[in-house]
Amino acid sequence: MSDEQTPPPGRPDAGGPESGPESGPESGPESDGPQPEPIRFFGTTWVHHDGGYPLRRAGVAVGSLALAAAGAVVLRFAFQGLEIAAVGPFVGILVVAGFAICSALAFRRTWDGFVRRPGSSAAGAADSSGQSLMLIGFIGSLLAYFCRSLVEAPGERLHRAEYAEARERHERRRSTRTGNPAARKPKNPRRPRNRR
Repeated sequence: MSDEQTPPPGRPDAGGPESGPESGPESGPESDGPQPEPIRFFGTTWVHHDGGYPLRRAGVAVGSLALAAAGAVVLRFAFQGLEIAAVGPFVGILVVAGFAICSALAFRRTWDGFVRRPGSSAAGAADSSGQSLMLIGFIGSLLAYFCRSLVEAPGERLHRAEYAEARERHERRRSTRTGNPAARKPKNPRRPRNRR
């Protein structure tokens, strides 16, 4: 047997199937520390803005705007169906107001997800109660993706801050472990007790 350990077949590693030009560098200081978390549609290209990062951002912006427009057309057809059914103006106003409010709340919720992570205790309850809201307000969520992708990859600032913090912690731990620990002097030397 050799001293070299090989990763299990399903686990992506520095030389695994998910590495390559778009998953970050395979050598250098980042290969021995924490790895960046991939972002949907971007992988880890957000770290160095390589691997087609600008094209991906443009694709996400155009795609999310096109999907939002298609969703608006579908909602228009649904609203025309309500007009044909002659349900009355009150129901029409309720439907439009409901979709507008849900879209605004979905936009805000999606935008907040790009800026900060939800608390662990509130995440479970809020996610389950907000799923139907996000489904109804899907246009707001798509518009949040569009607006954020004009500035950066959606969630890049959050991931970059977490990655920098993890790198800093790794460097601090690594710097305290360098050197020969046996050669260090103890902080509080213990003196043997004299027993009489």
